[in-house]
Amino acid sequence: MAHAHSVKRHKGLMDWLTTVDHKKIAILYLLAGGLFFAIGGIEAILIRLQLIKPMNDFVSAQTFNELITMHGTTMIFLGVMPVIFALMNAVIPLQIGARDVAFPFLNSLGFWTFLFGGLLLNLSWIMGGAPDAGWTSYTPLSTNTYSTSHGVDFYTVGLQIAGLGTLIGGINFLATIITMRAPGMSFMRMPMFTWTSFITSAMILFAFPAITVGLVLLSFDRILGANFFEVANGGNPVLWQHIFWIFGHPEVYILILPAFGVISEVIPTFSRKRLFGYSSMVFATILIAFLGFMVWAHHMFTTGLGPVANALFSIATMLIAVPTGIKIFNWLFTMWGGQIRFTSPNLFAIGFIPTFVMGGVTGVMLASAPADFQFHDTYFVVAHFHYVIVGGLVSGLLAGLHYWWPKMFGRMLNETLGKISFWFFIIGFHLTFFVQHFLGLMGMQRRVFTYLPNQNFDTLNLVSTIGAILMGIGILVFLINAFATWAKPKGVANDPWEDGRTLEWTIASPPAEYNFKQIPLVRGIDAFWKEKMAGNKEMTPAEPLGPIHMPSPTILPFVMSVGIFIAGLGFMFSKEQFSNSFMSMIFNNWIVVIIGLVITFGSMLLRSLYDDHGWHIEVEELEEEGVKA
Repeated sequence: MAHAHSVKRHKGLMDWLTTVDHKKIAILYLLAGGLFFAIGGIEAILIRLQLIKPMNDFVSAQTFNELITMHGTTMIFLGVMPVIFALMNAVIPLQIGARDVAFPFLNSLGFWTFLFGGLLLNLSWIMGGAPDAGWTSYTPLSTNTYSTSHGVDFYTVGLQIAGLGTLIGGINFLATIITMRAPGMSFMRMPMFTWTSFITSAMILFAFPAITVGLVLLSFDRILGANFFEVANGGNPVLWQHIFWIFGHPEVYILILPAFGVISEVIPTFSRKRLFGYSSMVFATILIAFLGFMVWAHHMFTTGLGPVANALFSIATMLIAVPTGIKIFNWLFTMWGGQIRFTSPNLFAIGFIPTFVMGGVTGVMLASAPADFQFHDTYFVVAHFHYVIVGGLVSGLLAGLHYWWPKMFGRMLNETLGKISFWFFIIGFHLTFFVQHFLGLMGMQRRVFTYLPNQNFDTLNLVSTIGAILMGIGILVFLINAFATWAKPKGVANDPWEDGRTLEWTIASPPAEYNFKQIPLVRGIDAFWKEKMAGNKEMTPAEPLGPIHMPSPTILPFVMSVGIFIAGLGFMFSKEQFSNSFMSMIFNNWIVVIIGLVITFGSMLLRSLYDDHGWHIEVEELEEEGVKA
């Protein structure tokens, strides 16, 4: 029975299309995130090239509006989000001592729906114009009156599909962390990255339905002639702002909390000290998540909510500085007196701290409603936002990628190239965005495609553009590092940094298909470090060696996502006047929508009716692998 697999093992492309292994899905998320990050980065460089000098005509006003909209939308929804999910997929099951996520099928479905939503949104560039109403898509700018092309339709439908994938992923990680922790791993023994991912997943569960509702309503306005936001029909454009920001502000914390988790893993490892104030870190994270839902109207101080609402949202916003400050001081106290090693992951982690503090300080400035009246819609807000999301989040993600790269791929990134990448990125970042604070204070408006000379904007915009190019070089060096590393043979130690504290460093790099041959017994916080200090080379198993159940690969998530993609495309063009009679017939009679839904619901039916019990890796095979190792 040892080798009697009932599983069909695929090779090549088919293996990746059908995989339900969380480690392979992590790599798929990383590749997708890399693709969209590159698209968003190119859009950013084009924006900065247009603003490099006054009265520039590098791109037209319309193209600039499309670039601004697509840069923000791509980066936030499609660029950094999948990299976060890549790290969560690669690390969380290993950190909690699990063999997989709770729902492997859903994990695959979440990735493919996200990918097809992102592809649909970016198809807008070649199918009649990208969305042009800003990444927040404010009404009435995004209604049919002002956005006459299909651009905003691509935005509403593409983001609904991509958001569905994110929501599925969030639910899956909640279930995984709640139900699949190794024996002995109580909640207060979980690593901080697992904690922040857990809280992030809970925030996704509450925040994403809000934007889904908003996008559905806007789709109905644009495609079916409803009147939720059209002023002429009795709609209310401020309603969109409330719906968007009830999602949009928690989204900022959905993005930044996993980066906090990464920093809380990297700094203790390279300081050779346990994280200072672990329990206060946990409760600070929970408080940040809670307050993140309480502050959405600080984006709306200029809409006329009145002094009482403005005062309440000002106070709530300033309160977030308290738990965030706790985190900052805990990281500093962790390093205090530690044996600090300046490895490339640690450089990104240490660079994160002052950069994020600067973003936080300008956030407190913006939280003051009277001041916000002056700062609103200027480059000061752009600088603040990018200090938090690029200086904070992207630095955190780069720290995490350098840190866990050997665990994911079995190869170490080149340290010299990693450090070169860091210095280009951090210097380029501050050059780009530090000066934008002053541009904003001088009165330069955001989302404006050009500016007149002799307003003191010229030099600072030139500096900002040079910085953006340096930052782009830093990211290119990271990509070169990744490709150069790929040529090396696999073969790094289980714990390549030698100071690993958590469970992922107890198993092979990259991990076997089943992660843990025997589920480990956790005896305290920083479980692996605790065993090392007790003189043990590996974890004590919590179970005897036995057969391991594995889920079967399946093409159904991919097919379901293709169906949703087709239905979305059909819905967008259902009212289009085509010159071709066949196209008119299949789109205007909802035939394309029906085909897409039949594919999706047919796949769901197949999944429900066909009972797949998976397969087992038998003990003999595990023992053979042990001998080989």
